[in-house]
Amino acid sequence: MRADFQVRGRVAVVTGGSSGIGLRFVQAYLDAGAKVIAVSRTPGPLAELATQYSGFLVHVAADLSDISSIENLPKQLNEVFDQVDILVNAAGVNPRKDSDSLGLDEWNMTLNLNLTAPYILAQGLAKGMRERGWGRVINIASLQSERAFPNGIAYGATKGGVAQLTRAMAEEWSRDGVGVNAIGPGFFPTALTQRVFENSDLVDQLAAQTCIGRNGSLDDLVGPLMFLSSPASDYVTGQILYVDGGFTAK
Repeated sequence: MRADFQVRGRVAVVTGGSSGIGLRFVQAYLDAGAKVIAVSRTPGPLAELATQYSGFLVHVAADLSDISSIENLPKQLNEVFDQVDILVNAAGVNPRKDSDSLGLDEWNMTLNLNLTAPYILAQGLAKGMRERGWGRVINIASLQSERAFPNGIAYGATKGGVAQLTRAMAEEWSRDGVGVNAIGPGFFPTALTQRVFENSDLVDQLAAQTCIGRNGSLDDLVGPLMFLSSPASDYVTGQILYVDGGFTAK
């Protein structure tokens, strides 16, 4: 029997959907025939995509770092297309500061956006998935979910939390048909890693630390995303899939 990698007809929510990894995921779902609700503060390039994919893409404006303003967001998202089948928590922030220069406000913003908001959205949207007996929650972990990097005390703490949150969600919801996994990207060129990719020597050094010998392209994430979003991964839950060219293998 052939594995079913189809997401056509599904409804996917992608946070951070107007840039970087989130935007690439929005495009991937649309190309695969899914309906997409993209959550971000501003639509950016999503406005043009919404015209191109009329009826398949809706932008919902929200500041996910403001926890008090998103308590009712899951209900709002469920009402766009009457249900949500897949949630991808792609929004994130990395202040890139050490403990001496990191303010408490920056710590709280990082915690809110990277860890608390994914929990609130998953908690709210998984209820409908469980009632229907099928759903997917895909979190975005990081190399810092298990390794320490310079100037990463806030980001690393939250991404370590994302890894354990993924396992805990899987333990609670998988018996009801909701698969919960995380993708752990290696180094990919996005706004979040712009400062890294501006340093050509560092880029070469990071590429050399992979088994493959290069850093990632956003297209490298599409296959893993489709796998974890589809019935092909029905028996996969509570896992962190590192898409890092073998960085964590060395």
